[in-house]
Amino acid sequence: MTGPLRTAVPLRNWFRSRPLRSRLALLTALAVAVAVAAVSLACWFVTRAQLEAELDSSLRSTRLQPALVQDLLGSCQRGETPRPVAGPYTVQVILSNGAVCTSGQAPIPAGQGDLAVARKQLLYTLHTVKDDDGREMRVYTYQHDTPLEIAVSVARPLSEIDNSMSTLRWVLLLVSGIGVVGAGAAGLWVARTGLEPVNRLAEAVEHVAATEDLTVRIPVEGEDEIARLSRSFNAMTAALASSRDRQAQLIADAGHELRTPLTSLRTNVELLARSEETGRALPPDDRRALMASVKAQMTELAALIGDLQELARPDAVQPGPLEVVPLHTILRNALDRARLRGPELTFVTDLAPWYVRAETAALERALVNVLDNAVKFSPRRGTVEVTLMRGELTVRDQGPGIAPEELPHVFDRFWRSPSARSLPGSGLGLSIVARTVQQAGGTVSLAPAEGGGTVATLRLPGAPTPPPEL
Repeated sequence: MTGPLRTAVPLRNWFRSRPLRSRLALLTALAVAVAVAAVSLACWFVTRAQLEAELDSSLRSTRLQPALVQDLLGSCQRGETPRPVAGPYTVQVILSNGAVCTSGQAPIPAGQGDLAVARKQLLYTLHTVKDDDGREMRVYTYQHDTPLEIAVSVARPLSEIDNSMSTLRWVLLLVSGIGVVGAGAAGLWVARTGLEPVNRLAEAVEHVAATEDLTVRIPVEGEDEIARLSRSFNAMTAALASSRDRQAQLIADAGHELRTPLTSLRTNVELLARSEETGRALPPDDRRALMASVKAQMTELAALIGDLQELARPDAVQPGPLEVVPLHTILRNALDRARLRGPELTFVTDLAPWYVRAETAALERALVNVLDNAVKFSPRRGTVEVTLMRGELTVRDQGPGIAPEELPHVFDRFWRSPSARSLPGSGLGLSIVARTVQQAGGTVSLAPAEGGGTVATLRLPGAPTPPPEL
């Protein structure tokens, strides 16, 4: 790695390690420094160019009187020292052979341009040269109105401009320094003020991480990005709190639902164990009834655990790959299972072909739950009407129906109506139905049926009909 790159990496790492407010202040100061430097340089160069242009204009407007030129030339020819010319000018006469006669200051060497003017080859020349004392002079040489081959040079020292530019340079440096320091201070103040909501958000996140307190809310002010971030954080904590509450409620409800069959199962098992330990055999009928009760409780526990596993899966995770399946065929399979559970009931069906995009096992389980619900509440020798027409499945029973005040709760987990608490079940069947139908893009509802009973309505969007098999 080369030297500049080796230096740039630690500098970049140091910059990234600084707090955000410090980085904003540094970036603001740097941006202002670059802008001030650019403006100062432009001002310096423009001012120098303007001063040089004014100096050149002053030199061009200076024309010596012929008598003064003759006097100056005569003094040089007589070997006398010419009289100084009033003002900041240095005046000299240049002969065509290169000889110069200077008034008042150190002689200025005659260049090729000056000689060309003296020889009538150029009208004038304007250039910069150093005199014999080493001073930089701005020289304007023009033809003198005389038959002689001479030229007159008028010069002024550039130190006048240099002194002004030196003063301007220090003024610009001072102003730039004050501007950069002021910009850094303003940037730090703006960063602190602007990032105060972010600091509150960071403190709230740290508080939640340390205490798991999801009741924290950040005050929202305005409609800017910080306000949107605060609203998003509040919505996130509210959603997490709701999820945690639902999780706690699920655990509590599951424990309550599991306690009843486990208690009954434990009682029956202890009764069987005591019979074996004491050697006092149970009567055959009692033993058969006890074993049947144990088997029913085990079945109930297995079904409850399966329902819990189904509901414990995140909503964003699909139970399996979605594919186009015949809803009418899956419904017939579910009806076959429902007839086994309600052999004394009459099922009246009207099933039109309909294809949906869903997962077969999950959809069949949801349909079985709907039909089991109808079987459970149907009176002995009752009728269950099942109709599938254009994606709308209706299942109607002739049971006691559902009270209007109970309808908003029928799809809640572990909720059971007072009339159903004496019947077997976990209170999770309709929750699984609602979840499965929602994942398939449909809707489900329960409502009182005309003439008594309950009607369950499932609406599932259709899918392209698969091509017939050859």
